[in-house]
Amino acid sequence: MTLATTLTLYVARRFLAATFAMLAGLTLLVALFDFIELLRRAATRADAGFALVATIAGLRLPFVALQILPFAILLGGILAFWRLTRSSELVVARAAGISAWGFLSGPLVVALLFGVLGTVAVSPLSSVMLARAERLDYAYLRASAGLTAIAGGRLWLRQADRELDPQGVAILSGRPLAAKPGAKPGDFTLTDVSLWRLAANDRPLARIEAPRARLLPGRWALEDSVTFNADRSAGPRALVYFPTDLTPDRIENSFASPDTLSFWALPGFIAVLEAAGFSAVRHQLHFQSLLALPVLAAAMALLSAGFSMRTSRRGGVAQMIGAGVAAGFALFVLDKITSEFGEAGTLPVELAAWAPTIAGLLLALALLLHLEDG
Repeated sequence: MTLATTLTLYVARRFLAATFAMLAGLTLLVALFDFIELLRRAATRADAGFALVATIAGLRLPFVALQILPFAILLGGILAFWRLTRSSELVVARAAGISAWGFLSGPLVVALLFGVLGTVAVSPLSSVMLARAERLDYAYLRASAGLTAIAGGRLWLRQADRELDPQGVAILSGRPLAAKPGAKPGDFTLTDVSLWRLAANDRPLARIEAPRARLLPGRWALEDSVTFNADRSAGPRALVYFPTDLTPDRIENSFASPDTLSFWALPGFIAVLEAAGFSAVRHQLHFQSLLALPVLAAAMALLSAGFSMRTSRRGGVAQMIGAGVAAGFALFVLDKITSEFGEAGTLPVELAAWAPTIAGLLLALALLLHLEDG
């Protein structure tokens, strides 16, 4: 094993240990504040005890870890590289002719693995646990819960309707009915229902009015409904079945946070949302952000090296480390700003999700080029 390979593995191990310690510490710190906030909210709820609050806080742990992963990589990398620089280990390595680009390959691979695992493994686990935590939160710590509270008023759904027209669409509107105690988990009912069936050119083909509609597997059951044809003639009251691809979970999830959906389930769910007439911008942003996470993790690793590998004898080490932390916060703020622009439709979804990652990567490469060749 050559000297360069040995040094790369050594630096990678130091980087891994510092990053993992920082990730665990920050996750527990944020979880503690989250737990305290949940305790405050539970103080006015007689049926919300300590065990329930601890369960909700515990279920949110993977979500918290995933959110702070890039910043933990930045801080962990700064800590690891600063220690190596202070002990002159990196100085000696570079004096021996080993380029910084060589021994940084190990930490870069570690950061990429952190990002990939976060996207493909932690994200699905986080989505399941966060969805459970939100259900418990809505059930015990909030005044109202479920789709009725989230949607408010009437619910509007849009889907394809090819029975009367090959390019036709159907628009269904109704008021979500709160689930009764003892109801089955899959029960979903609308009241005061109106269903418009339209041709491709928005020409009305039929309208169905029903006092009640139940969502069954693969179809809506419109009870005691009246069908009005294109000539406005009304048919007799009858039970009408209308085919659909929607499920109660998909309708609920369309109003829930995209964080409650697995990375692997997002593409199919986005297609269903768009076909049903929902806005899928938030879910597209979340999916693109998860795709960008490995690259963002690598950028944070390079950024930490660029801000902490300066030798002590040149001075300004504290300022450089402080600048690295400030750069991390700046990228966090940039991510929030671009996300807002993306949700508003001002920026394309891909640009809004990838802009902070690209900005961080370019800044890191500029710093390292200046450090190595400047």
